[in-house]
Parts: sequence; C-alpha cells; structure tokens
Amino acid sequence: MDLPYITEKAFEHKNFAEPGFEKGEYEACVFRNCSFMEVDLSHVRFLDCRFEECDFSNAKLQSTALQDLEFTHCKLMGLHFETTNALGFAARFNHCRLDHSTFYQMKLLRTAFTHCSLHGADFTEANLQGVSLIHCDFTDALFEHTNLEKADFSHARHYSIHPENNRIKGAKFTLPDVVGLLDAYQIKIST
Repeated sequence: MDLPYITEKAFEHKNFAEPGFEKGEYEACVFRNCSFMEVDLSHVRFLDCRFEECDFSNAKLQSTALQDLEFTHCKLMGLHFETTNALGFAARFNHCRLDHSTFYQMKLLRTAFTHCSLHGADFTEANLQGVSLIHCDFTDALFEHTNLEKADFSHARHYSIHPENNRIKGAKFTLPDVVGLLDAYQIKIST
C-alpha cells in the first residue's frame, strides 16, 4: 500500500487526534498550532518541515523519519526519540519543552537545542558531539556514558554531568553552572 505524499502544505489549528492523522510522507510542510498529542506517528516521514507551537506530548514515534526539521515553541514531552528511524535524523529545537523525553543511544550530531526545557530527559549513551545546547535547562536530566565532546553548554543550567562517566573533552561550559560537573563528588562550594 502506497502512503500519500504531501508537499509544501500548511496546516493550522488542527487537532490530529480527531478524526486522525493521515499517515504518509510530508515534505516542506508547515504545521502551526497543531496537536499531535498521543497521536500514533509510526512510520510517517517528515522531511524539511517546520512545526510552530505544536503539541506532540506522548506521541508514538516508532520508525518515524525526522529529517531536517525545525521545532519552535513546541511541547514534545515524554517522547521516545530513540524509537525513531535513525537514518538522517536531524532537528533544531528552539524554545521547546522536551521534558522526560529519551534520546537513549541516539546519534544527535545534526541536532541543536536552544532555550529548551529538558527536565528529566535521558541522554544515556547518546552521541552529542559538537551539538549546541545553549540556554537549556537540564534539571534532573540523565547523562551516563554520553559523548559530549565539543558540545556547547553555554548558558545552560541545572545539569549534573559526571566527568568520569561521560566524554566531555573540548565541551564549552559557562559560570556559574559549570559547577554541575562537580555534583558527583558531593563537595561543598561557597561563594
């Protein structure tokens, strides 16, 4: 069965939970103020699309292709990005909420996070080498055996990264939050 191919179409104020989202391949489409909350997006392909103020909370992403996408002011909470199609995964997240989302063992080399909330996000064994993570909030985020070499944590806050359990050579950090690299040592720092 051939899935539909939709190109250069704009979708605004759509709730794709009702009556349902048409599975297919979406290229160069724009989605504004749309709800994908708890929608099954398995096996859908998004290529070069923009999402503005959309809600993807708890959507299913099994084998979903996410290639060259831009998310702005979106809610992407509780998503299992590790179940997406890894081939060509590339996304830019600007001012998004990605709380409690997982990126377990993902290669995120073509991904950028700017001004995002990543509370409780799981980056275990992920490769974020050279990735921009500026102005993000990593409260309770998990970094375990994560490659963070040359990653840019400029003005990021509330992270707790164990230097001995993660690769951080050449990563950028800014004061005062760089002390998050010392959390594992349970030392007291006074000002």
